[in-house]
Formats: sequence, C-alpha cells, structure tokens
Amino acid sequence: MRAAIVQRPLDAAALLAEVAAVGHGATTCFVGTVRDTHAGRHVSGMDYSAYEAMALHELNAIVAEAEARFPGAQVVCEHRTGALGLGEASVVIAAAHAHRAPAFDACRFVIEELKQRVPIWKREHYVDGTRAWVDPTAMAPEGSHP
Repeated sequence: MRAAIVQRPLDAAALLAEVAAVGHGATTCFVGTVRDTHAGRHVSGMDYSAYEAMALHELNAIVAEAEARFPGAQVVCEHRTGALGLGEASVVIAAAHAHRAPAFDACRFVIEELKQRVPIWKREHYVDGTRAWVDPTAMAPEGSHP
C-alpha cells in the first residue's frame, strides 16, 4: 500500500510493477489524463494544486480503506500536481488481487473517494486564454465525472 503526491510525470508501468505478485491473477490500472474539452469548452492544459500534507494523509487513508474493504487487494496511487499538458496523466491507481472483481472494485473505490475527499484542485486553461477552477465533485453535462 502506498500513496504519493508528486510533481513529476507519472509512470503507470512502475505502479503496475509495484503491485505485481504471483498470487495476483488480476491487476487493474486507472489513468486519469488531461483531456481537450470540458463542459463544451476547449481546454489547452491544466494546473493541479493541493493542500499537500492533508491530501497525502487522506489519500493514504483511502488506499488503506480500499485494502481493508477488499481483503487481499494491493493498491498504489500517485497524483500529480503542477502544470500538465493535454494527454498527461494527473492520477494513476494500480490495484491487484487474486481475482478481477476485487481488483476492479478497489481501483474504482480509490478514484471515487479521491474525487470526494482529497484536497486537490484543478484549474483549467482554455484555448481562448481564460482559466477557471473546476469542482472535482460536479458531474459533467454528458453524465460522466469530469
């Protein structure tokens, strides 16, 4: 179990390797990336900022809860802060378990709880030159999470 808030590019393969074990028949990975549109606006990049001490504390708690909720799961999560360009990863979660359902469930649990509880904020940069803070708990107009 490990969680980190980092300012370097994220390496999904490294996190997958971290949870790898011969007893894990299933490994899942979620990679959240900066996309080019949000709520009908064209995005050119994004800044992530965090109350780092509290964010790391809460992220560690969420990863621990995931492992307790899905016994046998091994979970790691890293979230990036700073300026990110289109297509860059902002968060990577790797979860492994002997079986696929708990691996998927642990991964989903971490991202959903992270969005609700971890004090990390994002400010989108739009192609028209404006910028705006985004509520991570709000639903996108398409009915999916931002």
